[in-house]
Amino acid sequence: MTVEAYIINNDASELIPMGDINEAYSYKMSKPETVLIGERGGAKCQGFDYGNYPSAIKNVNFSGKTVIHTTSAGTQGIINAHNATEIITGSFVNAKAIVKYIKKRNPDEVSLVCMGLEGKKTTTEDRFCAEYIKSLLEDEPIKMSTIINECKKTDGAKFFKPKNNLIFPTEDFWLCLEANVFDFVLSVEKGDDGLFRTIRKDV
Repeated sequence: MTVEAYIINNDASELIPMGDINEAYSYKMSKPETVLIGERGGAKCQGFDYGNYPSAIKNVNFSGKTVIHTTSAGTQGIINAHNATEIITGSFVNAKAIVKYIKKRNPDEVSLVCMGLEGKKTTTEDRFCAEYIKSLLEDEPIKMSTIINECKKTDGAKFFKPKNNLIFPTEDFWLCLEANVFDFVLSVEKGDDGLFRTIRKDV
């Protein structure tokens, strides 16, 4: 969930992950000042302000803004994590913070869930992200150079084909695999209104 880390880092006052794109449209209609960010099939959703591209929003100031975020995989996992005691999202950009948070909380059980491609197919990046976090928890970190090289040869290869750059910008490959940029975790909590909200927790 690299994009959510950038949204929070750029001072969004509220970040609401959603699974249903129509729910996102409805929220925007009721509150036109809301910023919509998301994708389906990798492409920016019709009528949205931004696609799910960290390169597009890394320098955007979201101060005072409510942001709705919906994706084909990551936000679907949040909405469907019915039995989780606590949900924190995971990505390379805050992996060490995630590990620090988990060790501090010292839970009896930790599940690392890879959403992959639309929650149906394993992807190299997501698998390696889980393995990287696991390796940090076990104090035997995997080298990021190994991960980057493997991703470039597999699922990440599409980011280096010019014909794909409108949907898969090359810069996004590097931003998503830039480890430990942020020192906070993203915890997801459900409000009394039934909506999930992603909350920054510094560690």
